[in-house]
Amino acid sequence: MRKRTILIAGPTASGKSAAALALAEKVGGEIVNADALQVYHDLTILSARPTAADVAQAPHHLYGIVDGAVRYSAGEWSRAAAPAINDIHRRGKAAIIAGGTGLYFRALERGLSLAPPIPDEVRAAAAERFESIGADAFRAEVLAFDPGMARLAPADRQRHIRAWEVFKASGAPLSEIQRRPGAPLVDRIDAKIIIDPPRAALYAAIDARFDRMVADGALAEAKALLDRDLDRGLPVMKAVGAAELIAYLRGVHSLDDATLLAKQNTRRFAKRQMTWFRHQAADWLRAASPLEAADAAFVASASPRG
Repeated sequence: MRKRTILIAGPTASGKSAAALALAEKVGGEIVNADALQVYHDLTILSARPTAADVAQAPHHLYGIVDGAVRYSAGEWSRAAAPAINDIHRRGKAAIIAGGTGLYFRALERGLSLAPPIPDEVRAAAAERFESIGADAFRAEVLAFDPGMARLAPADRQRHIRAWEVFKASGAPLSEIQRRPGAPLVDRIDAKIIIDPPRAALYAAIDARFDRMVADGALAEAKALLDRDLDRGLPVMKAVGAAELIAYLRGVHSLDDATLLAKQNTRRFAKRQMTWFRHQAADWLRAASPLEAADAAFVASASPRG
């Protein structure tokens, strides 16, 4: 039985979900999420998660599986993705991994030096410690047991907390763990496609999509997130689009200003994604649209290799 694995990546709003669905229909595939925000249950609209109609068309995996209170890592995603992909292959289906998080794709192709799972009590202790002693003292504490984290920007709360959690959970500095060789999640990849639309078209799609998000209830979703009173440093609270609407709900911006800022920040995020893929995935095929990506992936994966 052939075990096909196909990767579809690209910047936000480039049409990865549409490409994955079109390809799933062509090859009898199932779709695995590789987007760091679409894992969160709290971000249905604001992460542009596949709709119920999409899920009815093809099985989807690792979407909306994590509570917003969790600081989810690439290592945790790797531990969830490997069995999901294996299960798809056991059913005789193609595994189509779609998303925009470069580190997830790096794990698939090259592997990660995986830090251990972080117990809930260690996560809680890290957040409490940060709040009790402040950012400067917390950074000094991290650097005392992991000098390699000096490379972190002093204001990077999330990564400092991550380094603290890993050391407390494992007794090993995160910088040391990151130097350990990892193993790829899959032994063969049949096709690797990046959707790379013209810049103007992508930016127009970003703007139009955010307007649809607001019309579809993004404000209510942001309000529900705000009402949870979560740590502001959590990824779900800093998500582009969510953060700006939460700022509006807190009275920091008008709705018009929040909307403009969300669109602007999403365009900047897309530019960073494109830069990452340009440098880290230079050997991937490029496609200008979702349908072109689906067709290219189908052709590239059609002939058995090796």
